[in-house]
Amino acid sequence: MKHRFTMPAIVLTLSFVCMVIIYFVQSPLVDLILCICMLVVLFGYVGYIQRQAAHERKVLLESVQRTATSTLSHHRHDWMNDLQILYGYIQLGKIDKLASCVERIKGRMAVDSKISGLGIPSLVFYLQSFREMNGSVELVVDIEDNLNLGNLLSSDDAEKLTEAIIETVRAFQFVDRSTWGEVPQLRMSLYRESDEVLVRFDREGPSGKMETTLERHIDELMSGKRVIAEQVDPKLSSMRLRMPCGNINEVNECL
Repeated sequence: MKHRFTMPAIVLTLSFVCMVIIYFVQSPLVDLILCICMLVVLFGYVGYIQRQAAHERKVLLESVQRTATSTLSHHRHDWMNDLQILYGYIQLGKIDKLASCVERIKGRMAVDSKISGLGIPSLVFYLQSFREMNGSVELVVDIEDNLNLGNLLSSDDAEKLTEAIIETVRAFQFVDRSTWGEVPQLRMSLYRESDEVLVRFDREGPSGKMETTLERHIDELMSGKRVIAEQVDPKLSSMRLRMPCGNINEVNECL
């Protein structure tokens, strides 16, 4: 992080020195030369900022592309596994097994379709790439039919809700992990009630230290944010996020 402040410090120092010289040296020629030098430094600094911004955009784009490629690779791997299972059932003549396999595939396709229709790109990308980026918890997503958060929330509220969801998943993800290598399951349910969007989290298995962690996490979420966080059942590893709908006209049309 130090290099981020090195160049601005150098530019400010040179500018200050030039202004001091201009103030004390009463020479039009020297003043002109120093002004030209300051302009050169200024244009050089602007060019440096532009190159840095372009480099950061490139790095960010490459990171997103790598994540998207890995996510697509995982989806392709899952489809190949499903096709191999179907092909195996067909070869063995186990026709009765085909229906359950196809239903499982249809269920996964329905979930992917609901995620894609949430209307918040950052949340869609996070959920679609979650399995690739996070292996310490199995996230099971249950979304109400035809739920489009982009129509129900303002862009600012959508961003805040996405941040709250990511922070909540992270709180469940890194607390009370099993030492035996089991991957805990976390169920996230998104739905609408009246003029609010609700996101419920239920973690399966023993609660352990989760109750204390949830209380602390809820306090952090409630501090100066529009998202309302509450614990559903103190005896269970469950909590809920509530966000009032900002686009009331859209809500009324959906009711």
